[in-house]
Amino acid sequence: MQKKLITLIISCLLFHSMVFAQPISDTMRLSLPGAERMFLESNLLLLAQRYQIDAARAQIIQARLWPNPNFSIGHGLYSGQLQKFFPSGTNDETTAGLSQLILLAGKRNKQVRIAQQQATLTEYQFFDLLRTLKYTLRTDFFNIYYLQQSEKAYDREIRALSQIVDAFAVQQARGNISEKELVRIRAQLYSFRSEYNDLINQIDDVQSELRLLLKVAPGRTIDPVPDSVAIGSLDPARYPLNTLIDSALQNRTDLRIARANKDLSKMNYDYQRSLAVPDLTLSLGYDEAGSYLNGYYGIGASIDLPFFNRNQGNIKAARAMIGANEVTQKSTEATVQENVSRALQRAFAQDKLYRSIDPAFFGDFERLMHEVLVNYEKRNISILDFLDFYDSYKQNILQLNSVRFNRVSAFEDINYYTGTNFFN
Repeated sequence: MQKKLITLIISCLLFHSMVFAQPISDTMRLSLPGAERMFLESNLLLLAQRYQIDAARAQIIQARLWPNPNFSIGHGLYSGQLQKFFPSGTNDETTAGLSQLILLAGKRNKQVRIAQQQATLTEYQFFDLLRTLKYTLRTDFFNIYYLQQSEKAYDREIRALSQIVDAFAVQQARGNISEKELVRIRAQLYSFRSEYNDLINQIDDVQSELRLLLKVAPGRTIDPVPDSVAIGSLDPARYPLNTLIDSALQNRTDLRIARANKDLSKMNYDYQRSLAVPDLTLSLGYDEAGSYLNGYYGIGASIDLPFFNRNQGNIKAARAMIGANEVTQKSTEATVQENVSRALQRAFAQDKLYRSIDPAFFGDFERLMHEVLVNYEKRNISILDFLDFYDSYKQNILQLNSVRFNRVSAFEDINYYTGTNFFN
């Protein structure tokens, strides 16, 4: 009976790797290029930001418009002499006026340039959002894939261990094995199930974020299909650090935003200085009978006298903002260079770790698993030693997937920090 029990356990473990989960009916298999196309076509945040660009461009049209002329007309309401409302004929009085505001000191042109710069800034913000969301998309894509590989390892181990527990429970009831041995295996199974549940929750969280990015219906499962050949060919030594930094300084959208803000602050300073110059109002007037002669036509001009308010506070604030934005730009440039340098350093470290793993290592582990089973059958090792090796196998699978993801993530960091897809 004991020999049949051991044979059953060995059979379960030798063939458990061939047992796979039932396919999910509502699963979307998706390559990385396909995911990026879906993202560009359907992401709601990008769509909202595109409307912001349209709104900013409309402000350029608004800035180009001239102030509207002002027309006024007046007529006598009541004549005390005639005791009559709205007198007419020789006893009425009608006035009319037409005025036009003339912007001086190039205010209109400055407003147009500011609106154009703000539209450019909005476009940079769109591309910066695109860069950030695309980075999230790609890292989520690879994260789900490698987490799913770990999930499969857990699923295989749990299925096999469950079969062993069921077989041991029958034999323990017959008195062929001790209760202590059964409890030990059950404890290992419960530990695996708890870890498996945590892993599933982690996958579901990343799946949820990816569904939002792709506008996929809730409840659908995304099954990433990466290009293993492209992943294997990733090499951090392909591009020197100076090339990566130069690309980042030219293409990083957050740096472009910092530069645009500095230019915008200079434009605003010029505009605030122009506001210190009063605007001119030209006017035409007509008075039917209220002037020194009847049927009076007149022309006039008016302008504020800049004695008290010369926009001093706004000019000083605009000058200060130039300094603040210049410092912000320098800080962003330093951050960009450090980001790129650290990302490349991390990529070298992760790639070195990945390539230090012998490709035959996990094949050897499978062979050792078989030998452990044989030795357990011969009672050369205890059930505890067997389970320890079992747990070690699981841990190594998890570590390998973690190393693989960290390596790919390091190259994605380079793409993100340089603003260029050097590695695809």
